[in-house]
Amino acid sequence: MKVAQKIEKKIDSIKEGETFTYQQLSIDNSEYQTAAKSIERLIKKGIIKRISPGIFYKPKQTVFGELLPNNEEIIKPYLFKNGKRIAYITGTLLYNKLGLTSQIPQTIKIACRESEIKLNKSNIKAIPAKSYVDVTNKNYQYLEILDAIKDFKNIQGLNKENGIIILLNILKKFKQEEIGEIIKYSLKYPPRTRALLGAFLEANNLKDNLKELQKSLNPLSVYSLGIRKMILPTIENWKIK
Repeated sequence: MKVAQKIEKKIDSIKEGETFTYQQLSIDNSEYQTAAKSIERLIKKGIIKRISPGIFYKPKQTVFGELLPNNEEIIKPYLFKNGKRIAYITGTLLYNKLGLTSQIPQTIKIACRESEIKLNKSNIKAIPAKSYVDVTNKNYQYLEILDAIKDFKNIQGLNKENGIIILLNILKKFKQEEIGEIIKYSLKYPPRTRALLGAFLEANNLKDNLKELQKSLNPLSVYSLGIRKMILPTIENWKIK
């Protein structure tokens, strides 16, 4: 199959409004020059459009005109390197997605350990945030939950009682081995994160490995998170108030 045909077939399988890069087109290094020419022809025909060098999307047509990809789609290519995830969206946009706040940020935070990812294009501004561990496709969902627990006290627009119910329900969906992974990664996070995670897990009767969390905490420390015992009774065991 010719390179142009291979590209067109691959692009046909991509959904409208979805972003993609050269790597997703399964092009050999020897084919890049030919592929670039094919891409330019498709751009001229309006079949695809370019967001930035090496990042493209299939425009979605509606009765109101052409729609740009949503913010997460525009950011998505920056979360991967050579096909492997290296970053994830965190901060208010993540907490909105989790249902912890109704606020939508003007600036999006991207957590990455190996480099600082910044973006300012297509009306989207993104700034780097701290990732406590190397990000992979297997662990980024665990890190999202740990970030929400870490920032719990400071999430704007958060109803704490609802937030606790949401996070308890999210944690219930993880398998036991996944909870073990979350605990392992939490050891890289600040003590308040580990304490609140412990309170959540105990409230869910997920008591395996809790001793590891307790040992990681200073027995004299108290964590002021503004949480009432009435809405999370286990906080007393973790010196949270």
